[in-house]
Amino acid sequence: MLVRAARVTDIGSLLELAVNAGAGLTTLPASEERLLRRLQNVEQSFLGRVERADSDYLFVLENEIGQVVGTSGMLGSAGMREPWYSYRMGLTVAASRELDVYRQQPTLFLVNDLTGATALCSLYLPEQYRQSDIARLISKARFLFMAEFIGSFSPRVIVEMRGRSDRDGRSPFWDSLGQHFFRMDFARADYLTGMGNKAFIAEMMPKFPLYACFLSEAAREAIGKVHPDSEAGLAIVQEEGLSYQGYIDIFDGGATLEAPLAQVRSVSESRVLVLAIGTPGDDAEPFLIHNRSRYDCRMISAPARMAAGTLVVSRDSAESLGLRSGKPVRAVSLCGNESRVQPYAR
Repeated sequence: MLVRAARVTDIGSLLELAVNAGAGLTTLPASEERLLRRLQNVEQSFLGRVERADSDYLFVLENEIGQVVGTSGMLGSAGMREPWYSYRMGLTVAASRELDVYRQQPTLFLVNDLTGATALCSLYLPEQYRQSDIARLISKARFLFMAEFIGSFSPRVIVEMRGRSDRDGRSPFWDSLGQHFFRMDFARADYLTGMGNKAFIAEMMPKFPLYACFLSEAAREAIGKVHPDSEAGLAIVQEEGLSYQGYIDIFDGGATLEAPLAQVRSVSESRVLVLAIGTPGDDAEPFLIHNRSRYDCRMISAPARMAAGTLVVSRDSAESLGLRSGKPVRAVSLCGNESRVQPYAR
């Protein structure tokens, strides 16, 4: 499996993936016109010709026969061209000694606190790959790329996880809140955000603090939770040190995770090593490896071992990276020394 930069020539494969992904993947809409515009900007971003506020990086995952089977990406600096809205969970306390009343009420505040952060997006894998190290490869490759070109990204990285919805695409959070201000169902609102109308919709939401107790029980239960299809992705970014700090998506209530970029494991622990071709050995561990190129970036996960400033990999791995022995690579252990988080664990 190989991760590389997306190209305009990938549009057919990406359209097919967007259709298969269905609702929830708003940054990969099944619109040829919009997807083409995005891919053109993606190519310019990888070339380093786009300001951070406009930069957009999309990676594709190729299988052994060169088919595109997955995607991941990030926005260089979210919310610098149009507002980036979130709800921040707070607490309102009402107390009266005379009446012997003390109440704590969770409260939602509409904020732009996450403006400027690098935002992970567009992660999609077919179900058969979601519980394997392939999922780690396509998700964590983004962090290794950011480690190599750290000046192109914000000091803060965030990811909005897809919130809960039922089999019919109904979101309890939207039904209890958003739909009162927009006479449309969640699937329609979700589609419009994918078509670039997120800021307009957000601006129509109430600006005053909202008491969570006014929401339905199902909506309250959905706050800060993720869709079952996103739980594997949640576990992977948690392995990297991202955590929930009280921000949620304004449409479906899904958790937003965040971390300082410099403290993300694949950033802080990655090293530049000299590539050596040989036999990694039976006890070799899986490494995430980047050829250190920007426009022609290639990243793989492969068994490897470190030895005196070198990274020993097989000849097949070196060929996948497009490198020969003696070239520098950036590498990090795929999972680190910590015990692996179970893909669907909370």
